[in-house]
Amino acid sequence: MLARGRGSLLLQSVLIFLHVLQTCATKKGPPNIVFILTDDQDTVIGGETPITKTKKLIGDEGIIFRNMFATSPLCCPSRSSILTGNYVHNHGAVNNSVDGNCSSPTWQKQSETRAFITYLKKQKYTTFFAGKYLNQYGKPETGGPEHIPPGWDWWNGLVGNSKYYNYQLSVNGTAEKHKDSYQNDYLTDIINKRAEDFLQLQSPDSGPFFMMLSTPACHAPFTPAPQYNNSFNDTKAPRNGSFNVYGKDKHWLIRQAKSPLSDDAIATIDNVFRNRWRTLLSVDDMVENVINLLTQRKLLDNTYVFYSSDNGYHLGQFSLPQDKRQLYEFDVRVPLMVRGPGIKAGQLREEIILNIDLAPTFIALSAQTAPSQMDGMSFHNLLAQNATIPASSWRESFVIEHQGEYKQINPGCPQYNNMDLANCDPNCVCEDAKNNTYGCVRTLSADTNYMYCVFEDTENFEEFYDLNKDPDQLSNAIQTVSKSVLMDQGKKLMELSVCQGPSCRKIGPPHVLVN
Repeated sequence: MLARGRGSLLLQSVLIFLHVLQTCATKKGPPNIVFILTDDQDTVIGGETPITKTKKLIGDEGIIFRNMFATSPLCCPSRSSILTGNYVHNHGAVNNSVDGNCSSPTWQKQSETRAFITYLKKQKYTTFFAGKYLNQYGKPETGGPEHIPPGWDWWNGLVGNSKYYNYQLSVNGTAEKHKDSYQNDYLTDIINKRAEDFLQLQSPDSGPFFMMLSTPACHAPFTPAPQYNNSFNDTKAPRNGSFNVYGKDKHWLIRQAKSPLSDDAIATIDNVFRNRWRTLLSVDDMVENVINLLTQRKLLDNTYVFYSSDNGYHLGQFSLPQDKRQLYEFDVRVPLMVRGPGIKAGQLREEIILNIDLAPTFIALSAQTAPSQMDGMSFHNLLAQNATIPASSWRESFVIEHQGEYKQINPGCPQYNNMDLANCDPNCVCEDAKNNTYGCVRTLSADTNYMYCVFEDTENFEEFYDLNKDPDQLSNAIQTVSKSVLMDQGKKLMELSVCQGPSCRKIGPPHVLVN
């Protein structure tokens, strides 16, 4: 009897202990979410190399997604897709100009009111933003710094495009001017300090929060913090792949590039490459600080941390000196690393993830169902430990869209005035134009790796690549691809270019819908 009684007491103790554990787990409540977004950080030409602490603290402690894409290779359209979960043809911000709907009054009244943050706010998340928002944000024609996008409690929005010094922030609707002191003004560090101020007020009992840190790095003007001015002094831009290769069978904008690049152009490319890496060292410091603060505040175990970029970049690829806006892998592949509760460390995943998937994923993590008008697919189920999702229930195709920008006056390159060209510096190689407007379907599955693009130009130009055979997209195979493959890809491009909501989430045969 005594042994049985002791066993009963032991059983009761175990049950009480399990109940306490369950209660503690319940008290954690909804997860916190930290989203770190860089600017123009590629994966193809080495953009992730300098962020060693970020890879260790986020990627190695969670998942690295190796097939993360931007659905537009340009800042404002891509950021608008991140915010809304929609393709460009549905949110309407087609380029970086106000006329192109970048943070325009129309965009603010329509798409901005449906940004993911408004849904998290309904779940009583405390919300924090610091850094670059949209390229035209805060300008007089877009409402000035007084405009605070709906859903944000703490607002530190950069007025205009990426800068490191001599800028304005909208701090909860009030303009705050910054000059050129490293201690007081270097923007990446200011974002870091404001994040620290916010996190110091958070605790496991203060309710869930969403924090978005949107750095200027590694965007032009490529200004490193002074302590990193001499880092990577012996580093050069990679010379492999399509570097300094003439794109003889590419669309007309590529064909007009000066090839081979001059020695001066290559020297400029190398300097830009080094400075881009140098700016990312401050981002790396910021990531380390955020992780340390989350740990100190006992928040890390209940916090998802996402790291990504708005688009990729090129430096000398197909003899284009420096920019983005192109359909090729170097401009559309971006990093994605995620760590958080329940995520097994050290994972590499191959599923196609898009910038339009971030919004529905954030909403799903807040225990809501993403609104049906979002084109993206939540990948929150992929974050579970040992998650497996059948290939038939995940996308294999998506669309990439770009509508060219142009201007009539090109300072320094008067020969291109009144020709509807833009971004003609350095060396007067124009990187965008009115008819640099295209749609591409990208298909990536176990046995296919295609890109098919159609231009809205006077040539109705087409490009096709089988990236299994030609990973650097060196040769346009439009003349040799089979008619059946081209017809299939053309049909997908036509469908995806006009899709809305559920129809954007079609997965190739048998057309399974993923919500």
